[in-house]
Amino acid sequence: MISAALIYSLRRNERVFSLFEIIHTTFEELKRRFKSQVNVEPRSNNSSILWGSPNRALQIIDIYPFPPSSFLKLDNQPPAHPPPPPFGVDLALPKVGEGARKTNHDYTHGKLDDLIEVTIKHGAKLFVSAVGVPPAHTIKRLHEAGILVMNMVGAPKHAEKALAAGVDIVCAQGGEGGGHTGDVPFSILIPAVVDVARKYKSPLTGQPALVVAAGGVSDGRSLAASLMLGASGVWVGTRFVASDESGASRMHKEAVVDAGFGDTVTTLVVSGRPLRVLPNDYIKAWQSKPEEIKRLTDAGVVPIMKDFDEGKDVDIPFLMGHVAAVVKDIKPAGQIVEEMVKEAVHMLKVGHGYLKEGSKL
Repeated sequence: MISAALIYSLRRNERVFSLFEIIHTTFEELKRRFKSQVNVEPRSNNSSILWGSPNRALQIIDIYPFPPSSFLKLDNQPPAHPPPPPFGVDLALPKVGEGARKTNHDYTHGKLDDLIEVTIKHGAKLFVSAVGVPPAHTIKRLHEAGILVMNMVGAPKHAEKALAAGVDIVCAQGGEGGGHTGDVPFSILIPAVVDVARKYKSPLTGQPALVVAAGGVSDGRSLAASLMLGASGVWVGTRFVASDESGASRMHKEAVVDAGFGDTVTTLVVSGRPLRVLPNDYIKAWQSKPEEIKRLTDAGVVPIMKDFDEGKDVDIPFLMGHVAAVVKDIKPAGQIVEEMVKEAVHMLKVGHGYLKEGSKL
């Protein structure tokens, strides 16, 4: 997913608006370097994080769709001089085997340790596990290198498992979110995960574990709501698909703007895991055969891969969340961030007004 997480405190009236320029510059630099050294174009659904304070930024590079051999070519390249601006790496590490979905498989093809060493060598500041909890030895190795670990979660029990394993941050995505998602609504999930996180501290920093909110966040109102629910920041996806700087296709951006309420669906067709998308004719055809989808996935077969293997035409749908229905324009990402923060500050001030002495609720 194309995402941006805004993780910061509104305790001080500090500007964060110019940070997106840093993020965009970072991604363009990393993209050129990655393409020149590996000869693979980084996928468009990258993530950007404004981290900790208004003078720090991170760019997240999503590597799991690439063959591990492509990313491992970076191991033969020396670290950049001067070092690139801060960035992170996103990888899917689903549980495989007993107790796991039969459609799960090892996206790293047994190369996880090698990928982690490349991540460390090239100076990543954050590692994000998009699906599944990293093995204990992986978390330990990342912490030894001073790298924070964040886990995407869709239920409180997933947060408990990830934090107990030693991650520093959990990103809780409500079922409204685009891409891989669960079914617990945002307004229920975030406070529940915050309650779980209160029992844990970051092994790396010694500070309380952080919760980042995702799923249906597109403006300052949803940012303010996330903070009031106890999150330390937000991870925004669909809103940033429809930005000028997004690597999504023009058709994808326009599809977000044109989407209406109730237009998205979750499907097992693409990955064998619930994936929220805007259904195209290909997905609609499969969704009309739920028994066939269940038969295949129960046998560990991903429907779209079956069609690939049989040489049939496939049409991968656009990923987006429910919030696409309220996204009405394509504009610069910096403007999106600025408007989001300004509106959040305004809403928090409005909320504070309800607590004047003598107020009755």
